[in-house]
Amino acid sequence: QVQLVESGGGLVQPGGSLRLSCTVSGSTIFSIIAMGWYRQAPGKERELVAVATSGGSTNYGDSVKGRFTISRDYAKTTMYLLMNRLKPEDTAVYYCNLRYYSDARNHWDAWGQGTVVTVSS
Repeated sequence: QVQLVESGGGLVQPGGSLRLSCTVSGSTIFSIIAMGWYRQAPGKERELVAVATSGGSTNYGDSVKGRFTISRDYAKTTMYLLMNRLKPEDTAVYYCNLRYYSDARNHWDAWGQGTVVTVSS
């Protein structure tokens, strides 16, 4: 069983910053393929925010490039999303995602419960 727990969401004014955290736990992770953040705004589909692969590459959604940074603490199996220069359109529920192998052949996706980010004055 793999569990992801997000934290760090809240209310912030436009132009402000927040850092989200996602802690991963579980005994069935053979190896990690990628860790990432997604978001879903009211009435919209879930979209990619940022993803980091085990090979070291990162990819960002066009709307957050240059403002958001994904990072990972390998020792603590924790992932972070630093969000700067926040805009009202960044308001959404943010989910962390883990794509991993449970053994040599089978891969899975695990999701956190989501944390709400509201950008408003």
